Amino acid sequence: MRLVLLGVPGSGKGTQGEVLAAHYGIRHVSSGDLLRHEVAAHTPLGEEVKSFIDDGELVPDELVFSVVAGALDDAARAQGYILDGFPRTLAQAQRARASAPPAGIAVDAVVYLDLSDKVARSRLSGRAAEGRVDDGDSVIERRLAVYHHATQPLLGFYRALRLLRAIDANAPIPQVTATIIAAIDASAA
Repeated sequence: MRLVLLGVPGSGKGTQGEVLAAHYGIRHVSSGDLLRHEVAAHTPLGEEVKSFIDDGELVPDELVFSVVAGALDDAARAQGYILDGFPRTLAQAQRARASAPPAGIAVDAVVYLDLSDKVARSRLSGRAAEGRVDDGDSVIERRLAVYHHATQPLLGFYRALRLLRAIDANAPIPQVTATIIAAIDASAA
């Protein structure tokens, strides 16, 4: 099984990615976690992406591909994956789709965690209070604006491919998880 999680920042992609990965016995690949790891390790790539992350901007496609490609290949060979935070732009989605069939990593479904900006702001502010530096107020507003400009167009792209499964992410976590599992299992049947 190969899944992509989409949603506004704070919609629960990381949380649901971990739970779904455990449920289906597949890997959770978070581009944000991979990029933050590079920054924390002070790698050359980490130094290059740090300013983008700190400012709430999208990391350029080539840098994201350089981080995600290896993890994605490994996960695809290990029975599947859940991608969280990738792709984030239409160009990334088109490039990933073009390279997926030869590599055997084509996406089976795209889960869109639908959440209002108001609820997202509240959730992200809570994370900022816990010390996550990329969730300060000005960065939150920038991340939401970037999402609506660059990532939201993916919904139409995946809807046209009949891969999109929209899920209300306002519900409690267990209910969102159950709804996702039901939608995925129904589409696999």
